[in-house]
Amino acid sequence: MRSIRAAATGAVTLSLALAASACGGGSPTGGGSDDSPRTLTYWASNQGASVEADKKVLQPELDKFEKQTGIEVKLEVVPWSDLLNRILTATTSGQGPDVLNIGNTWSASLQATGALLPWDEKNFDKIGGRDRFVDSALASTGARGEDPAAVPLYSMAYALYYNKRMFADAGIAEPPATWDELVAAGKKLSKDGRWGLGAEGSNPSENVHHAFVFAKQHGADFFTADGRPDFTDDGVVAAVEQYVDLMAEDEVIAPGNAEYAQNQSVSDFAKGRTAMLLWQSASANLKSQGMSEDAYGVAPVPVQSGTPGPGRQANSMVAGINLAVFKNTDNLDGATEFVKFMTSDAEQKILNKAYSTIPPVESAQADPAFDTPANAVLKDTLAKSAVALPQVADESQFETAVGTAIKELFADAAAGRPVTAESVKARLGKAQQQMPAK
Repeated sequence: MRSIRAAATGAVTLSLALAASACGGGSPTGGGSDDSPRTLTYWASNQGASVEADKKVLQPELDKFEKQTGIEVKLEVVPWSDLLNRILTATTSGQGPDVLNIGNTWSASLQATGALLPWDEKNFDKIGGRDRFVDSALASTGARGEDPAAVPLYSMAYALYYNKRMFADAGIAEPPATWDELVAAGKKLSKDGRWGLGAEGSNPSENVHHAFVFAKQHGADFFTADGRPDFTDDGVVAAVEQYVDLMAEDEVIAPGNAEYAQNQSVSDFAKGRTAMLLWQSASANLKSQGMSEDAYGVAPVPVQSGTPGPGRQANSMVAGINLAVFKNTDNLDGATEFVKFMTSDAEQKILNKAYSTIPPVESAQADPAFDTPANAVLKDTLAKSAVALPQVADESQFETAVGTAIKELFADAAAGRPVTAESVKARLGKAQQQMPAK
């Protein structure tokens, strides 16, 4: 997911959603009818530098769809900080869009509400078949053993973006491959009002993505094998402490980043205020903010030691955006046709080029546009060293609870309060208490 960013009230709302019967979006009449065959509402996630930038990308394609089908698509681009809470509210109220983007890590949680259209073989056949999509993308569309709750739209992975001129001026010849190297480079680069690394400390889901990868590198997980939360495991505590220490102890992240939640770290990097950025498929976003592709390099996210790979060498979560349909849409045929359009080879090439993401439709990946150096890093990461976040029904509560705990730890760091293993464990223990009882 593009930085799959959960709202703080998501856990409470999801509990209500799980208690509700299989309600969904669309309109109060519901039932998956075709009462409104000439209109669709579409909630798109904010993939670019701004909501307005996304409208400029998407509206011409929606106009193209209307010209082909006669169906008008009413677009709303929803910021990541609001998207999950908006979706969960729609699942309980029955008031929502016909089609919507979801972060792929939310698939199992939203699937559990019963509000989304299951993509069984019959529905997949309507859009060209399941086998058009790459396996890694399908793996993040819902719980194992169940029909997917959504269809892959954009595939992404984290990478390390670094400012070539700032590196050269600091005498740093190569991008860091380990965290020790990143800290050492960051300290050299943090001077004269500039900082080594940017972060979104007030963004719960962004926090979870990085903490999850750090935990994997520490040989730990946030859940036990049977799906129970295990947030105070020693490896998890060490992972979260290491991540927050990039601000608290190492001082390579500016204290002000503790308040970032709306992609400000991307803007800082584009404007030369920070020298490094850990982000999902950032090239299009950086270009839209005036940063030349020649000004930065792209490298794999660091590991503790060695090179990226499976197990402890994981360096990214499997990121991506899925396209879902509310079951009670008033235009089921139109919604299905829209999904077919958005996942067609032609649109996959257009949209994934625009967002510097990787098409989850295998045939679309053959386009030369996806053979850039940046995409080579992303594709290699997805193939070799990316790990899917837990596909469990409580995943969105996990993002909210743990991500908020880390947000609070960043606030402590920014205020000069000590961040210790004990304080990290206490915050994570509180987060675990917020998870549904098993």
